[in-house]
Amino acid sequence: MASDPLLNLAKVPLPIDPDSKSEFPVVPIHIVTHASQLPPEFIDPPVDRQVVIGFDCEGIDLCRHGALCVMQLALPNAVYLVDAIEGGELLIQACKPALESMNIMKVIHDCKRDSEALHFQYGIKLNNVFDTQIAYSLIEEEEGRKPSLNDHISFVGLLADPRYCGISYLEKEEVRVLLRQDPEFWTYRPMSEMMIRAAADDVRFLLSIYHSMMERLNKKSLWHLALRSSLYCRCFCINDNDYAEWPSLPPLPDDIVAEGYVPEEEILSILNVPPGKMGRVIGRKGASIQSVKESCHAEIITGGAKGPPDKVFIIGPVKQVRKAEAIIRGRMLDL
Repeated sequence: MASDPLLNLAKVPLPIDPDSKSEFPVVPIHIVTHASQLPPEFIDPPVDRQVVIGFDCEGIDLCRHGALCVMQLALPNAVYLVDAIEGGELLIQACKPALESMNIMKVIHDCKRDSEALHFQYGIKLNNVFDTQIAYSLIEEEEGRKPSLNDHISFVGLLADPRYCGISYLEKEEVRVLLRQDPEFWTYRPMSEMMIRAAADDVRFLLSIYHSMMERLNKKSLWHLALRSSLYCRCFCINDNDYAEWPSLPPLPDDIVAEGYVPEEEILSILNVPPGKMGRVIGRKGASIQSVKESCHAEIITGGAKGPPDKVFIIGPVKQVRKAEAIIRGRMLDL
């Protein structure tokens, strides 16, 4: 059975009342160990409207190899902690249709590693994502502020921004310290009060942030957001068939085309780096990668400690991606 909602409660800012953030309404936190405990609108979404949920995953060094332990779902009336350890493969597979559905918008901050873990461990192709990290950068561009090339807004930084939440999330650092001390933190059962609170905190603000961002994003930015979120979901999910089995990338809406807006195609490119050459690509303290970013309007991502160790991922307009490819190949050949 799901946990007693009276024992686990979270204060969630509702989008219908964005000015009352000082008194967030309290909603139950359900710990889900069986598919029957999942919210009905998640399992069987209505066909006449889109369901929007906050979404996140926790695990052991989460990536293609790092085990998924908890998957969090935030709805306006409750937070659900889907226990991948207790529920196992059957429970996560019961979530697959919803995670791949176009009828459910998944609001998540930085989708890349969560998408990678879901794909390689459960065969799930995360789809219809609203990535708040990407949305933040697009809003900054809309409002005339140039985003930093060598950094993306962290979730803690996003929460602190008064335009979206304006709150301090000090417990996040506490959890990070615990994870460094004990990487198995998310595996322990039953889940401790701190685990439940930390898992809920990572999703309970996302719906409010989503609605605040939707008020700021114009039609063009919304399309760029949908496209880039899709490309970021694919980023670390490398395969040999050019993502043929993945859902199609979102097309440019007709109303934007009618306005004469014809943006350059955006793509994901993956460069193989020969053994021993990654250091040359990255450079001392990331200086080489940073200089490429400054030369090209494209996102350049390396696998870092979680890998893959021999690839560089480039996302952006075709011309800028090809320019970045050429520079990086030159760095690999430079003696």
